[in-house]
Amino acid sequence: MTIIKHHMQIHQNYSLKKHNTFGLDISCKYFAEVENENEIRHVLSEKLFKDSPKLIIGGGSNILFTGDFDGLVVNQTSSKISISSEDDEYAFVSAEAGVIWHELVLFCVNKNLGGIENLSLIPGKVGAAPIQNIGAYGQELKDVFHSLKGIFIDDLREMNVNSTECEFGYRDSIFKKRLKNKFIITEVTLRLNKNPKLNVGYGAIEEELTKLKKDNLTLKDISDVVCKIRISKLPDPQILGNAGSFFKNPELSVEEYELLKNKFTDLPGYKVADRIIKIPAGWLIERCGFKGKRFGNVGIHEKQALVIVNYGNGRPEEILQLKNKIMEEVKLKFNIELREEVNII
Repeated sequence: MTIIKHHMQIHQNYSLKKHNTFGLDISCKYFAEVENENEIRHVLSEKLFKDSPKLIIGGGSNILFTGDFDGLVVNQTSSKISISSEDDEYAFVSAEAGVIWHELVLFCVNKNLGGIENLSLIPGKVGAAPIQNIGAYGQELKDVFHSLKGIFIDDLREMNVNSTECEFGYRDSIFKKRLKNKFIITEVTLRLNKNPKLNVGYGAIEEELTKLKKDNLTLKDISDVVCKIRISKLPDPQILGNAGSFFKNPELSVEEYELLKNKFTDLPGYKVADRIIKIPAGWLIERCGFKGKRFGNVGIHEKQALVIVNYGNGRPEEILQLKNKIMEEVKLKFNIELREEVNII
């Protein structure tokens, strides 16, 4: 059933199957697509939804629904990108929350603005990028983030937030903590480099670039290579439901790492801070024998142990059971507590 309000369609008992990349067949009580801030305000001030829980989604690429959502789901479709200002060194690029993330990457790459080319093909929309502080292949959003605009859900107050105020951490921010479900991001501004330094230190990228045998590498070369690597490693959600990396890579102190390495001599790790070593969660999961294993309608991807997949007809509880099983086994074998990267709702 559809209720029309302010030229906006608000749907009742709406299927979210196409709005979560796990492809889970669940629904929400109300669903609204909003194109701009006025529409967001209209929806949020509706008496009908006053006491309903509210959830803002982008591409639904980092969400695991545990069941039907008994409230209002708001999806932003705004899609403008512009260069808001620039100087000799930097260009400030503003993108509305509904912009597909990869389209923003291509916009910047085509204008030779550096800083997010290694984040090519990360699924989802711009509004979700700061929440997660998305990162890949040696780059993180916080490295280029300048500011964002948004609206408080309860009283519709507007707020601009700078980089420090976002409290960015590893796949983390204030929007996953104190401001979780309290604030809607409407626009993000990034500061990109007009004289980009290419970030090619990552093994897989170096390998692919060597094959290109090119002297003057461009941002587009990097972006293309990252796309190629991602496509080869990660399943396409259109074909196989998934939310990308399900777990964060755990961080250990140097001492903890050394102790573990005595026991597992091939344990990989790379330094991320003075006394902190990051360990690939995928390696831990693979060593526990999960890679490529199937459990009913769900399983672990055959090429990347970090990715839980839905083979079709999977139910939220099957994914939750598998997630818990993986966490228990890793804890048992390595005494490491895995943390979810995916938002569980």
